[in-house]
This record gives sequence, structure tokens and C-alpha cells, in this order.
Amino acid sequence: MDALLQFGLDASHWLQSTLPQMDAFFKFISTLGLEEFYLALMPLIYWSVNKEMGRALAYVFLLSNVFNNMLKHAFREPRPFWLDPTLERFTDFGYGMPSGHTQFTTTIYLFLAIWIRRRWMWLLATALIILMPLSRVYLGSHFVQDVAVGFLLGLLVLGGYYFWERRYMTGFSKRILGQRLLTAVAVPVGLTAVYLIIRLIIGEPDTTVAWASYIPVAELESLEGMVTAVATVLGAGIGLVLERTRIRFLVDGPIWQRAVRYLLGIVVAGVIWAGLGQVFPDEPLWLALPLRLLRYTLLTLWVTYYAPWVFVKLKLAQAKPDPGIEMTL
Repeated sequence: MDALLQFGLDASHWLQSTLPQMDAFFKFISTLGLEEFYLALMPLIYWSVNKEMGRALAYVFLLSNVFNNMLKHAFREPRPFWLDPTLERFTDFGYGMPSGHTQFTTTIYLFLAIWIRRRWMWLLATALIILMPLSRVYLGSHFVQDVAVGFLLGLLVLGGYYFWERRYMTGFSKRILGQRLLTAVAVPVGLTAVYLIIRLIIGEPDTTVAWASYIPVAELESLEGMVTAVATVLGAGIGLVLERTRIRFLVDGPIWQRAVRYLLGIVVAGVIWAGLGQVFPDEPLWLALPLRLLRYTLLTLWVTYYAPWVFVKLKLAQAKPDPGIEMTL
């Protein structure tokens, strides 16, 4: 066995045998790194706490998710419990490297710490960035190298956002609506093209490895995950561009109003997600994957555009007056 993989197995064994009382705690920490947790958190920030922070954080997270799914499929690395089933403490289906939990935690909590600029937020971010990868190794879900790559990728995504913000965001916001919408569509299309090229290069998975029985589920998980990730970037990109031009809602208001906004919005989002999930078939893939693309595009369009429109119409939010037309070529 590869020495690096053996080192990872030894690390998981040592943590589990040395700290058995921490099992429930590390499972809780890992739960905080699930995509579902962030997908519930982002609308809360965007609709009811700080709109500009929510806009930026949501798009950064969704882009980070695309890169994570793309690289997981490109590397096709196993998880520790695939090699040693006694290590399994958490349910995971896809490939291992890079660790999404570690990547998302690094990107999101560092973003929040930089934005909020409070000591407590920096302490929270530091604690989670340490505990999340530790939990993933402890639970047998990731090797040490998986969480290391996830951490580095999280830093790269965050750094890429701040580079974009400082160099290009002001100019982009002054472009005409059509150009901004074209960019919102071109980004996921371009990322999809890169993914397809990667798939062409890597070919079929090696089914002679010791953990070959996990490959079919991991391949399907990677494919569905990539479609979901691209769809959310597509829907969010279009929705955020349209909202800034046509709605311009404000998050100001009393606590009860903000709470009602979130409850209404998240209930409808749940209906879209679960309802279409029940109606749309899981196979054949040639039909299921386009319908998955449609489902998650509609979901993020609701969150970013249609929910704010409903809030304004129901007087649950105020709208900023139209500032007038300003464009550059």
C-alpha cells in the first residue's frame, strides 16, 4: 500500500483509539460542513442579515463547490474506510480528495472573519478550520492529504474572489445587463467544458483496485454532484444579476419581518427541492441529469431573484429606488 495512504489510515486509527469519547463531538463538527447546512445558511444571510455579504458569500461557496466536485472526479482517490471498513464513522459516498468539508470551512469562515472583522469571528473561524479537518480524519472519511489539499483549495478560491473584487468587480457592475447575464451563463458553461475535458483525459476508472466496489456509487455521485454544482452557479449568477437591476431589495426591517422572510423563502425552496426531486426520475441518466440541472437552477433562481421579488410584493422588504442607467462598453 502507498506509504501516504498507510499514514492516513494510521492517523485515523490513532485518533479513534486515543479519543473514543470525542466520537459524537466530531460527528457534530462534520455535520456543520455539509453542503445542506451551508445551503440553509446562505439564504439567511442574503435575505435577512446582510445582502451584500450574502451575495458574495453564496457565489464564492457555489464556485468552490464546482471546483471541489471537479477535482474529486479528476483525482479519484479513495477514502480511508474504503480500505479499512472498521474506520467508518460518517456516511460519505463520493471520492476523497480534496476534502469538501475542509475546503468549504476554510473559504466560508475566513470570508466571514474578513468581512465581520471581530475577534470572536476570527476565533470561531480558526477553531473550525482546525477542528473540521481533524474531524474528517478522525471519522475515517479523509486521509491527511485530502484535508491538506482541501485547505489549500479553499484558500485559493478565497484569494481568487478577492483578486476579482479588487481588479474587476467595479467595472463588471457597470456593464450593461446583457453583458453581465452573458458572463453569468459563460462561467458555468466554461467550467462544464473544463470538466468534460478532464473526463476525456482521465478515461474510465481503474476497477482493479482493492476498493473497486465503491467506484460505481462514487462515479455517479461525482457526475450528479457536478451537474448540481454547475446548475447552482448558473441559477445564482443569473438571479443575482437580475436582482441587482430589477428588484434591489433591502434587508432592513424589524426582526419579525426578517424571520418571516427567511421562513417563507426557505419553505418554498424546500418545496422546489423536495417536490421536483420526487417528480423528476433518477434514471435513465440522459433524462435525469438535464432534469437535475433544471431543478437546481430553478432552486437558486428562487433564492436569489424570485424570493426577493415576492418579499417586496408582500411588503416584507423595501426596495432601493432605481439609481438610473449607467453603462460602459
